[in-house]
Amino acid sequence: MAPAISGLNHITLAVTDLDRSVAFYRDTLGCVLRAQWPDGAYLEAGALWLCLTREEEMGQMPRPDYTHIAFSVSEEDYPALAERLRASCRVWRQNRSEGASTYFLDPDGHKLEVHVGSLDSRLAHYRAHPEKGVAVFLA
Repeated sequence: MAPAISGLNHITLAVTDLDRSVAFYRDTLGCVLRAQWPDGAYLEAGALWLCLTREEEMGQMPRPDYTHIAFSVSEEDYPALAERLRASCRVWRQNRSEGASTYFLDPDGHKLEVHVGSLDSRLAHYRAHPEKGVAVFLA
């Protein structure tokens, strides 16, 4: 059997204005700035390692698909964070899934989400609602 991946290692996002993006991820989302250089930065969001790298020729529009990055947020912290995001960011999708979520764009148009819940809570939801047609498998 081939080796399997063990989880998410890091996410790299190309950004047009490094200072603006660092401020957004640090001040709006609460990530911890761990390193910065002229064309990039490393931030932590819990166990997530996020790399921002400056790209001069990037477009500002989001992709027309559902591809996005979701960050976990506690149920207690969600209302205040969601309100802050709706006040300062463009919302690109309304939540249609289990668990509270806000879908928003960062300053460079990357599609992001903050979500209350986990894979276990999502699978429990689908087990409780077989009419939704989602087959849930054991690990």
